[in-house]
Amino acid sequence: MTEPRQQDPFSSLIDDLASQGWSQRALFAPEGLTRELAAECHKRERRGELSAASVGRGSAQQVQEGIRGDRIQWLEPGQNQACDQYLHLMDDLRQALNQALFLGLEDYECHFACYEPGAFYLRHLDRFRDDDRRAVSAVLYLNDSWQAEQGGALRLYLSDGREHDVLPQAGTLALFLSGDMPHEVLPATRERLSLTGWFRRRGTDVL
Repeated sequence: MTEPRQQDPFSSLIDDLASQGWSQRALFAPEGLTRELAAECHKRERRGELSAASVGRGSAQQVQEGIRGDRIQWLEPGQNQACDQYLHLMDDLRQALNQALFLGLEDYECHFACYEPGAFYLRHLDRFRDDDRRAVSAVLYLNDSWQAEQGGALRLYLSDGREHDVLPQAGTLALFLSGDMPHEVLPATRERLSLTGWFRRRGTDVL
């Protein structure tokens, strides 16, 4: 008797992305890994390594706290074991997305993001007007025991006119098409941590 085939751990994410352009998964990352990533983010924050995030690209980049108020630091391979483990997990997801949806995703980039109480990010798209490489956005949340009344949700503006709020609970992953899903980060009453990133394909700058 043959054993039942093990379900692909990414199958529900891929099915959702194909059918509706977004997906949400609780406990996407192991709890221990999520705790280690949160501790690493806090450590970098205490060292003053997170910088105010900017909007725009290239020479047009500028910090505008009236649009977004998070502080960030990009991840690089080899900096930290937990970060490397997460990057490997996301590369596995990248390969699964390519195999199932033929997206041609070449790499994944991400950064820690820290929002102080009251900070927000107004409604926007994740794809630049002059650069179409960002194809799929992925946000992993690092906040233990988050309560709905604390705010801080990721609000997705769906194509049918509805809104969907993702609470930034530790281990939850939000995945959505970068160029098609307007979204915003609502202000919270407590500090809000995440790993925010993008699967990128080969692209050409749009003139």
